[in-house]
Amino acid sequence: MVQNLMVLRFANAVWEPLWNRHYVKSVKITFKENFGTEGRGGYFDPYGIIRDVVQNHLMQIFALVAMEPPVTLNAEDIRDEKVKVLRAVPPLTLQNTVIGQYVADTKGNQGYLDDTTVPKDSVTPTYAQCVLYINNARWMGVPFILKAAKAVDERKAEIRITFHPHPVNLFDVESSNELVMRVQPNEAIWLKQVTKKPGLTSELAVRYLDLSYGSAFQGSYNPDAYERLILEAVRGNSNLFVRVDELDSAWKIFTPLLHKLEEEKIQPIKYVFGTRGPKEADDVLENLGHVFSVNENR
Repeated sequence: MVQNLMVLRFANAVWEPLWNRHYVKSVKITFKENFGTEGRGGYFDPYGIIRDVVQNHLMQIFALVAMEPPVTLNAEDIRDEKVKVLRAVPPLTLQNTVIGQYVADTKGNQGYLDDTTVPKDSVTPTYAQCVLYINNARWMGVPFILKAAKAVDERKAEIRITFHPHPVNLFDVESSNELVMRVQPNEAIWLKQVTKKPGLTSELAVRYLDLSYGSAFQGSYNPDAYERLILEAVRGNSNLFVRVDELDSAWKIFTPLLHKLEEEKIQPIKYVFGTRGPKEADDVLENLGHVFSVNENR
């Protein structure tokens, strides 16, 4: 599904005219797990969720969503565009970041600090929400929200592109169009739209145009991510691998924040195992004009 981003963007003429700040209100890239460190906290603790997930996995998705069209599909041309967009991102600040650490719930699930392999005074975040901005003509002012979390309410990885609402609200509806790519589980692409319910009334409803891979491509083999990487390495195709200058540009975005968190031992906000995470993260999104709805759990 991550590879399919390239196809979605550059093989479908309908999206490219909309893929910019004039039409896109926000981009949200999410990776959530409904389990904790499960005895592996000793390995996780020196690194934390930002290094473990955000700086690498989510930034790869970020670059593919935000980059300019490459000259060709050659690996070097694609990487050139990824590096350009990463270099246009200012370093992340604490003001644009919410970090959290999960605590035990009432159902018997342990908190992070209850893991015997984790230091009892650890301030390592198990939750991070980072808001990035890109200083270029395509994306100036559009918030890119990267969220990674352990021990929250559900397991999913997705990309959610929210478009600006119609400037003239003839139907008095608050919902915005959204393009959603569910990476895991149950890979799918959805387009959220408003439609009229059947019948004699003018009542409206929010529904999704749905491309679910399980039903659309029944019987197709979907390889594991590492299986695909090994195959591409054998083939000598470096499209899926990170170039040194790309890695360097990504670290420059996060390193100042990581140093600040560790040098000042900033306390993460506590959240209960199995919840959506710190309320402060939702407050940030609300200030950006993004209000959570149950439709996001689809």
